[in-house]
Amino acid sequence: MSSKGKITRQLTAVICIMAVSLSLIGCSLSSSGTKTTKVTDLSNTLVYAGENIDTINPILSDHGELSSIVFSGLMNYDAAGKPVVDLAESYTYDDSSLTYTFNLRKGVLWHDGKPFTAEDVVFTYKKLTTDKTLSASILSQYLDIASVQAKDENTVIIVLSKYNAAMLDYFTVGILPKHLLEGQDITTSSFNQKPVGTGRYKFVEWDKAGGTITLVRNEKYYGKVPNIEKLVYKTVAVESTKALMLESGEADLAWLNANYAKKFRGKAGYKNFDFKTADYRAVSPDFKSAFWIKNKDSIGVLNYAINKDAVVKSVLNSQGSTAYSPIQLNSFGGNKAADIYKYDLNKFAEEMKKLGWIKGSDGIYERNGDKFHFKIQVRDYEEERIDIANIVSKQLKDAGVEMEIALVTKFDWKAGYDGFLAGYAAEFDPDGTYQQFLSSGSANTMKYSNPVVDDILTKARHTKDVNERKALYGEFEVAFAKEPASILIAFLDGNYVGISGLNGLDTTRLLGHHAVGVMWNIENWTLSKK
Repeated sequence: MSSKGKITRQLTAVICIMAVSLSLIGCSLSSSGTKTTKVTDLSNTLVYAGENIDTINPILSDHGELSSIVFSGLMNYDAAGKPVVDLAESYTYDDSSLTYTFNLRKGVLWHDGKPFTAEDVVFTYKKLTTDKTLSASILSQYLDIASVQAKDENTVIIVLSKYNAAMLDYFTVGILPKHLLEGQDITTSSFNQKPVGTGRYKFVEWDKAGGTITLVRNEKYYGKVPNIEKLVYKTVAVESTKALMLESGEADLAWLNANYAKKFRGKAGYKNFDFKTADYRAVSPDFKSAFWIKNKDSIGVLNYAINKDAVVKSVLNSQGSTAYSPIQLNSFGGNKAADIYKYDLNKFAEEMKKLGWIKGSDGIYERNGDKFHFKIQVRDYEEERIDIANIVSKQLKDAGVEMEIALVTKFDWKAGYDGFLAGYAAEFDPDGTYQQFLSSGSANTMKYSNPVVDDILTKARHTKDVNERKALYGEFEVAFAKEPASILIAFLDGNYVGISGLNGLDTTRLLGHHAVGVMWNIENWTLSKK
């Protein structure tokens, strides 16, 4: 490392330490304008080096760690990733009328002290189903809701237009407060930076200059009140900075890439928490780009030219597995018949010849006067993605394909790139792929379209029999492999590192994208700083 690089990292560490220190001193105002208790004993304050975020809203940030502890849903996920009651004390389902009746907990309060009622539930689900101005990746999850109404202040009735096998999962979405958001555009509302929920922790302050979000435990929470009094969430983009913060004592917990996590294994004062995740990395083509419109038939064949095992061993330090299906680690997935590509350069050359590609004098394939050259965007602060992209790019170049890498601070879907180094996860019901891969899916950013996949995913969503659903998702995996939406590379393990005095993290549950979900049982965590 150059001396300039070392100085930069040292300065980063000093700045981060000062920011954290300042955030932990004195009183501040909560979102409701009331003074919060001054916390002088930092022994029960957890400092978490988290991800960069710009909003805390369960509808807009569907895989945000903070949304899951600030807000509560009608349902929540247990250790096995199955939906269980939360704000709903109980529910019934009438199959003949496709009707869910939720009996709500009584006495639940919003963080500002206002009572939670059925009207808040109706408000939230009407936003999801009837607000035509709302743009959110999760909207496809709620297409089968026909009506939502409050029978009384403690009872909500939700009627479906069609049976939906994953509906209970989608009732886990955090409920929003009607009294604070009615009449507002929730996409642009200041509420998203000053959230008020009913969850285990309540928002106190967002210091954007210092990159610090402060939460305190909800003493009036309807369930088990957390042991840890205060949570300081640091918005940290650079992976090396997170590791540095742990080493310097300014962070108590962080998700690290596998190689940074390795440095803490067996190190005094730290412990590693290794989760399995459904989080995969892939080269995701933009099907709107001119290059892929002409060359869509040549996406799948690229799998033959990529040594995915080498990526897992090097970039992931063997903390992960090669990928062939987006739901391969799901209980409904893992159909080996979909594992149709093996690393084989001879096979790659054969298939390219069949497709009409011929190597030019520079060693790069050409067809119809065009070189096999495409450009993808990769976020410049994600070392693991950059490393994966660089290895894949070299392997493809050696095989005769140019994958150019553009480092960007933020993904730009309108800038004309040919794709991006993607990450995604379907850690719960496999219907999570519906919004991603259906032609009209609300999360289908790259505009992948496959009529066979559309048909299978739609049937699977509306099928009651579990075995039939599993068979359908097996068919989906095969159809996806034959005409892929992306070139799948690897699944990542979720490697967390914490200080030795942090206890209670439960690694049972499969985590999601960016290993989100680690705080699923945060109320049981304990912290001891000596």
